[in-house]
Amino acid sequence: MKFDTPAGTNPIDQLKVVGQPLSRIDGPLKTTGHAPYAYEHHQATSAPAYGYVVTAGIAKGRVSAMELDAARRAPGVLAIVTAENAGPLQQSQRNAAPLLGGPEITHYHQALALVVAETFEQARAAAGLVRVRYATEKGSYDLAAAKQAGGKLQKTDPDARVGNFEKAFGEAPVTLDATYHTPDQSHAMMEPHATLAAWEGNKLTVWTSNQMIDWGKTDLAKTLGLPKEDVRLISPYIGGGFGGKLFVRSDVVLAALGARAAKRPVKVTLSRPQIANNTTHRPATLQRIRLGATAEGTLTAIGHESWSGNLPGGSPEEAVQQTKLLYAGAHRLAGLRLTHLDLPEGNAMRAPGETPGLMALEIAMDEMAEKLGLDPIEFRIRNDTQVDPANAERPFSQRQLVQCLRTGAERFGWEKRNARPGTQRDGRWLVGMGVAAGFRNNLVMKSGARIRLDAKGGVTVETDMTDIGTGSYTIIGQTAAEMLGVPLEQVTVKLGDSSFPASAGSGGQWGANSSTAGVFAACTRMRDLIAGKLGLDPATASFGNGKVSAGGKTFALEKAAADGELVAEDSIEFDKLEERFQQSTFAAHFVEVGVDVATGESRIRRMLAVCAAGRILNPKTARSQVIGAMTMGVGAALSEELAVDTRLGFFVNHDLAGYEVPVHADIPHQEVVFLDETDPVSSPMKAKGVGELGLCGVSAAVANAIYNATGTRVREYPITLDKLLAGLPALG
Repeated sequence: MKFDTPAGTNPIDQLKVVGQPLSRIDGPLKTTGHAPYAYEHHQATSAPAYGYVVTAGIAKGRVSAMELDAARRAPGVLAIVTAENAGPLQQSQRNAAPLLGGPEITHYHQALALVVAETFEQARAAAGLVRVRYATEKGSYDLAAAKQAGGKLQKTDPDARVGNFEKAFGEAPVTLDATYHTPDQSHAMMEPHATLAAWEGNKLTVWTSNQMIDWGKTDLAKTLGLPKEDVRLISPYIGGGFGGKLFVRSDVVLAALGARAAKRPVKVTLSRPQIANNTTHRPATLQRIRLGATAEGTLTAIGHESWSGNLPGGSPEEAVQQTKLLYAGAHRLAGLRLTHLDLPEGNAMRAPGETPGLMALEIAMDEMAEKLGLDPIEFRIRNDTQVDPANAERPFSQRQLVQCLRTGAERFGWEKRNARPGTQRDGRWLVGMGVAAGFRNNLVMKSGARIRLDAKGGVTVETDMTDIGTGSYTIIGQTAAEMLGVPLEQVTVKLGDSSFPASAGSGGQWGANSSTAGVFAACTRMRDLIAGKLGLDPATASFGNGKVSAGGKTFALEKAAADGELVAEDSIEFDKLEERFQQSTFAAHFVEVGVDVATGESRIRRMLAVCAAGRILNPKTARSQVIGAMTMGVGAALSEELAVDTRLGFFVNHDLAGYEVPVHADIPHQEVVFLDETDPVSSPMKAKGVGELGLCGVSAAVANAIYNATGTRVREYPITLDKLLAGLPALG
């Protein structure tokens, strides 16, 4: 099905099942421990062996020698895989560094070997006997130092320019020129990267934890030099990913190699330190923002430049992309700079680009509002735009940012905020409120599904879409139930298997809208097939209450499958509408904080998110996504930072003890409001993504609230108490 014109009225608009706050259909399996995660597919193979990964103890250099004899003689050892005996491995397009290193080492904890043994404990013990000698080379590990050096920095693309930024900025009566820093961050998902691999002849099956099944299958096949049809990737349940599992990592490749070497199914999981250093992370940024405005508060110049680092072949953190679209302004500059760093690969983490970009931009907007003597909300509203600032002929398909801000201000009691920082007290607490706009582009991807109807009227949906805790099972089931007129209980949803039609996968906030649109397409074909089987006009047939009606005739749905199961398959393909319309999602985030007047400790007291993100397919699961994202934003604001050892090139706090994320005691009640919105330009579902929008802007709202509470402006995240102590009022 081609989607190249805005959607008209269709069966989804009935909203009998879609749009209802239904509980997750996979919830009972997960809460009772019956949902198998990657390391738990015990029924899939018998007598698996276990692999333990040996990783590099330096960040840059070469392996000069690897002593394996003691490990080979250790109890239970079946095989040891290294770059020397693994056979030829190709570099996939989605990995910046080889997943099995040696002799060259490109980052700390790069995988160098896999020890396979009868038990996990034997594999771990034997891995400890592997001795590696290195020839260490000097590396680059400090973004700030690399930026200051200047010579190594390069543009990844030409700067995006509109008008004459430098001239407009130089002539503006009110200006801001400030630099902001966001640190390296870890995905810190609960389920580690883990894989079970098994060979049957030349065919490979891996049960793994991966968000993008078709990407994973394609990359694994290329890495191992296999025909794609000889690889099957299965990932029905994922215990969190946040972008860290978008791509195949070393556990998948090494499990496959280990299983081939040991001639046994092999399980491999990465330890927490290996997850931090061996997989991917959100890279640090240094962002310079320059704003120029009239005395009345109209932005005339908007400049945003971001510096980040990565391995050769890696990409920059695209922290300027929201600045191209969020506010009006005739003269604009947006540019990315990339430097070579020998740290582990930087790559996608929940809302890549907009998350760190808004952490800077939305502080800058508050700072500029203060210079102008304007309320921060009024300043944002004054600079709203309903068209692409770089192309006035290209309107937003839907844009309710102003409504988000006004609704949030009313619900949060913004009128009670004292604009003068450091003046509100509640006992020992300095109290402040902050606001920030949220923005995330609405991305869509081709997505397919297969629908089956059996003789009992049961509907089965098959698609390789994944569920990373987001509720994919439920909204896909709701879509099929709505389209075919059956209760949700009559729908079985099967996900996460590369033998199913390729879907959009879970990433980039494109998953929910794209995958349900793919199910819509397959169900549309099934509706035609059912009507044809029953001798009804497909154009006028209506489906509801388990029946099909047209032309005065009504049949039970299952009658269409009386002679055998019906199967229909299709995909949704998005075409050209993005050329005519800018599709984005919007939010307003409000936060109230308390800062201890003596210690500088910050506590979140209240949070509110108001979101405009198209049709909300399931308000219950969508709210869950947003409050999780808001929690992640608190962590980014107050505690999350991968500390870089700039001498040796690794992340020091590489576990869940040292990398601090919010816990229940850190998070108060969170309120989420979804504005009434449908977007026919987005898809037949008229929906958009919301799970990443809930994060975008939250950290800046926290930072702005802390400034309002204390009068201390912090431009370097995380906002830890040591950055506030000097500005606190004197005691006594």
